[in-house]
Amino acid sequence: MKALYDVPAPAKINTFLHIVGRRSDGYHLLQSVFALLDWCDTLHFELRSGPQLSREDLLAPLPKDDLCLRAARMLQEATGCTQGAHISVAKVLPAEAGLGGGSSDCASTLLALNRLWKLGLSRAQLSAIGLRLGADVPFFLFGRNAWVEGVGEQLTAIDLPPTPLVVAKPAAGVSTAALFTDPRLCRNTGLAILAGFLEAGFGFGHSDLQPVAQMLCPPIEDAVAWLASQGLQARMTGSGSAVFAPLTRALDMGAVPEGLLLHTCSTLAEHPLRSWAEG
Repeated sequence: MKALYDVPAPAKINTFLHIVGRRSDGYHLLQSVFALLDWCDTLHFELRSGPQLSREDLLAPLPKDDLCLRAARMLQEATGCTQGAHISVAKVLPAEAGLGGGSSDCASTLLALNRLWKLGLSRAQLSAIGLRLGADVPFFLFGRNAWVEGVGEQLTAIDLPPTPLVVAKPAAGVSTAALFTDPRLCRNTGLAILAGFLEAGFGFGHSDLQPVAQMLCPPIEDAVAWLASQGLQARMTGSGSAVFAPLTRALDMGAVPEGLLLHTCSTLAEHPLRSWAEG
């Protein structure tokens, strides 16, 4: 029997995102809370005895050399592993949404192949590899909802109550690079403290990226306005075009803006693969 795994790769939201400064190398200093969602891509891994790596797209097509393949190659190179894998990806999380889909796929790939290839790397060792592939990858390897600081590398585990949400993603995307280089971006929000978030919950803070993103991509503002018409307070997540709102009432699906993807989901207490790595 061939060794294989089917694993989830969950999305995340930024419940708020404050830009509190900038390092001398140009990287922005952030404060945020990252919350895991039960909305997931699904990845299938099949062991190969030789070193060959391949990928099959079961749903939405991915770039030829995506983060899954790059993560697998880096893991081989870091460990000298001579085994390979065939990776099948059922991609449901939208791109350019700010939901961390690519980083999550990358993290689940590292966790699954670490186990499939019996490498025994710790969470910290996997995170060192993952950070080279994307700033959000260590969060998904961390496996807990987190208070996030620095450039995204300082993670403090927090507990969140199960919270139903609606995510709204316009068809149009927005460039992360365009957002962070825009001269209109606020980069000096005052420092917040974790206790403030724990007291206020999902109503805490704001997204410093949202005003600029709405100017660059007006459909974001349309999504926020439609959710407001439903009695919901929406906020942008991450540096993509998706917005979210705690789902406190039923949605009236009449007059949904054209091209707006709606998905209801809930926060997770921890990553489904959290136990797959230690340390």
